[in-house]
Amino acid sequence: MIEATVKVTHEVGLHARPAATFVKTAKGFASEITIANLTRGSEPVDAKSLVKIFKSAVGSGHEIRLTADGLDERVALDALVGLIESNFGE
Repeated sequence: MIEATVKVTHEVGLHARPAATFVKTAKGFASEITIANLTRGSEPVDAKSLVKIFKSAVGSGHEIRLTADGLDERVALDALVGLIESNFGE
């Protein structure tokens, strides 16, 4: 298992379109992936569930911890961190 901490800078955080893009990307990997909102102190949730992502209430400026566990964990984490750091390609 590997993890990364990253700051979400998108103006709406992980809501609506950015959240859908994030979940779609996460679902493309076999690894188990979780996300925890460190700013709010939330428990890790399944990063492949849009409903759980919404409930984690990740806003702009929040720090999150991503974990990935599986055969493609490094590629998965790199892709998700890159997606966040690129402001979801917007």
